[in-house]
Amino acid sequence: MNYVDLLTAELSRIQDANTFKRETPLESAQGGVVTVNGKQVVMLAANNYLGMSNHPVVRKAAIEGIKKYGYGVASVRFICGTQTIHLELEKKISRFLGMEDTILFSSCFAANEGFFASITNEKLGLAEYQDAIYTDKLNHASIIDGIRLCKSETTDKKIYNHADVAHLEQLLEADKDKNFRMRIIATDGVFSMEGDIAPLAKLVEIAHRYQAILFVDDSHAVGVCGKRGRGTPEACGVHGKIDVMTGTLGKAIGGAAGGYISGKKELVAYLRQKSRPYTFSNSLPPAIVCACMAAFDLLTKDLSIVRKLQDNTAYFRKEIKALGFTILDGTHPIVPIMLGEASLAQDMSAALLKAGVYIKGLWFPVVPKGEARLRTQISAALSKKDIDRALNAFEHVGKKFNVI
Repeated sequence: MNYVDLLTAELSRIQDANTFKRETPLESAQGGVVTVNGKQVVMLAANNYLGMSNHPVVRKAAIEGIKKYGYGVASVRFICGTQTIHLELEKKISRFLGMEDTILFSSCFAANEGFFASITNEKLGLAEYQDAIYTDKLNHASIIDGIRLCKSETTDKKIYNHADVAHLEQLLEADKDKNFRMRIIATDGVFSMEGDIAPLAKLVEIAHRYQAILFVDDSHAVGVCGKRGRGTPEACGVHGKIDVMTGTLGKAIGGAAGGYISGKKELVAYLRQKSRPYTFSNSLPPAIVCACMAAFDLLTKDLSIVRKLQDNTAYFRKEIKALGFTILDGTHPIVPIMLGEASLAQDMSAALLKAGVYIKGLWFPVVPKGEARLRTQISAALSKKDIDRALNAFEHVGKKFNVI
């Protein structure tokens, strides 16, 4: 059997198992309302939390970036791919997060892969060493893949139960007499399938007590959580107290591309020398860099954008529960509507699109078996009229499928 036959057979198996991912193309810009198949529908599936993807100020900055700095840089950073705007954006991110320095990547996935291997696979002057990584069970795939790149012979990898501080402490306590060079606690700030927030205040205390590095991927929180949108550290009262923060420029900050690592200046300087996804990937194009700077400026100057997002989220959460749907409680704009079966999530997603709401179902292996759901994502781009339109569609479709 040749490779084409093998791939065809696997695709058939995936489809039969109800795990096939179908793309639904947009015919418009990303926003609170988008066009699909010639019809305007309410968007409840995007990471466009602040509405920056199509914000006029952000669009204008992207255009000006191309006019002044060109379409791309055609190089990696250390050769000739660093423009002054790259350095300026890194400084803006550092100030926003309360960190010493920042290094840009093509995505947060690349940043997470670049961090773990760069830190643990180098001897750093030691002939023999052993590191330990303690990772939350529900961490994002990019953290999982980043940890997989760490050499097994020099890195002890341990998984603690989701957001279970007591279990994490048990693992750390069991290892307290081991002569580890570094201990790294890795967690998402906000977990993308559940919309819940990591217990950062407790993690900061534990990391300090066990002299561990606390690593937080805050991709779904920057621009979203906290009164000023500074992320889960602000929401949890530990702003500026995280050792290493990674994040994306591809969600609340406009949704184009890009990621970053923020931390001590020595860490960032080291990663510029040793992180392979940074060293061997082209620099972010000027349009994205300039647009991101404009987005951070907007977010810094106008707190009403964050307030609108949080008000929209609270309103939707209250009303969807009032309709009788089962959701995972919380405060984040990710609102999982629990359905159980994959086929139901798929069918309801299709029915909601026909009813004027763009939303996607999630099922195994993305979430555990029996926990299929519709993942709603609220945005500041939505008006109350948009949300009410979506709620009416949920009521109609929910009754049709006997969910409510």
